Amino acid sequence: MERIICLVIGYLFGNIFQTGYWYGKFNHIDIREYGSGNAGTTNVMRTLGKKAGIITYLLDTFKAVFAALAVHFLFGRNSDIEMLLFLYSGFGVVLGHNFPVYLKFKGGKGIAATSGVALSLLLFPKHCWVFAVFGLITFASVTLISKYVSLGSLVFITLFLIEFLAFGAAGWLPLTGGAKLEAYGILICLTVLAYIRHRGNIGRLMHGTERKIGHKA
Repeated sequence: MERIICLVIGYLFGNIFQTGYWYGKFNHIDIREYGSGNAGTTNVMRTLGKKAGIITYLLDTFKAVFAALAVHFLFGRNSDIEMLLFLYSGFGVVLGHNFPVYLKFKGGKGIAATSGVALSLLLFPKHCWVFAVFGLITFASVTLISKYVSLGSLVFITLFLIEFLAFGAAGWLPLTGGAKLEAYGILICLTVLAYIRHRGNIGRLMHGTERKIGHKA
């Protein structure tokens, strides 16, 4: 039951707080009718400018952190699976961000929300800071070098999964047994979902037609 509640909490945070959509509304447009047609950071930046993109990214990232904090206050204090519950809420945030009910399930691609999941793991001791720090470094470096946001996003989520699996194998996660396997499953689902949401970008990358940083919508 805890897992379902955390998933629902996350979905509500991701569903309601559609930053790109509301930012567009404040500027008298539906952001989903421009550019790539989604409500994520990259499309907002290309359509409304760098400031709009940064605000959208930060708020979409922190809604996963806020969902994790809500889970912490509800269940985490006495739970030995707190990290797993954080991941369930984070997965819910990504689902809510990508498939918001009131926008007819047409939201973003979930990378900013997923980076918020990595950021929420900073609340754990030992080595868990690596997920957020290395994730930021990976995304920034790949994006700046290649000039492709989509490529930076896919490399980020792929390495997040690899790092998480490696940490689990090394015993560096505060999870054991079935709970650790569940956590692996959530990270795999997040990664697969990211690739599905970016399938158009992957095709354009392969054909050399993907838009680079600075291109307008």
